[in-house]
Amino acid sequence: MSPKLLPVLLLIISNVFMTFAWYGHLKFGEKPLYVVILVSWLIALIEYCFAIPANRIGHTVYSTAELKTMQEVITLAVFAVFSVVYLGEQLTLNHAVGFAFIGLGAFFIFKGPL
Repeated sequence: MSPKLLPVLLLIISNVFMTFAWYGHLKFGEKPLYVVILVSWLIALIEYCFAIPANRIGHTVYSTAELKTMQEVITLAVFAVFSVVYLGEQLTLNHAVGFAFIGLGAFFIFKGPL
């Protein structure tokens, strides 16, 4: 797979695990905190197994600023789907506007010198 596409795929997988590690426990409010922390750490370990290679491979073709921007945009996209599908929350117009501004920032990161 292309070194330009592989980091994107790995970051998507990584962010799915990260989102579950950070927010998945919210559906299990009755579980003791130490249990959800332990489970979250185990999920985060899997997340790191995708994030670290994504950044190492990605750094051969992207700058660190581009990698970080990609990661943030992917995180928001994964989180938006997660919050609607898994947590049953709604996205509002305010969310869409905020995400659009972040997307605009990502555009300028990847556009190159002005």
